[in-house]
Amino acid sequence: MEKNNGNSIFVDTNVLIGAWSNNIMDKNCLKYIFSLTGKHLFISSLSVAQLVSVFQKKKSNEEIRKIVRYLLSKFTVLSFTDKDIKMSIELKGTDIEDNIQYVIGKKQSCFCFVTNNKKDYTNFLDIDVYLPKQIRLIDKD
Repeated sequence: MEKNNGNSIFVDTNVLIGAWSNNIMDKNCLKYIFSLTGKHLFISSLSVAQLVSVFQKKKSNEEIRKIVRYLLSKFTVLSFTDKDIKMSIELKGTDIEDNIQYVIGKKQSCFCFVTNNKKDYTNFLDIDVYLPKQIRLIDKD
């Protein structure tokens, strides 16, 4: 399958959590992604739930609400179904959560994934996977 030019970009949970945990690389990655024109940006509802869960004991509810509202203003949030989960657990990926992210992203024709766990996407040869430090490899246009 031929990969597209990255007009639809899927951002994995770990980049979002890193950015709001003051990881400079993840913050700069999101800043660059938000500066891109003509790109469609996606995260999953799973990512939102994981982010809320991780920050529940580290941040106030109001801080979490502010983060989620910001994400909603920048990304389209993709939902998933039991069919997606069933498909995900049959995939050969090394991390079932990333299998789910892959299935969700591919439903929206995302061929460009941004993650801190590139190794978890190595079995998915039909997508381009970028680490936050590689984000400038994505064309601006």
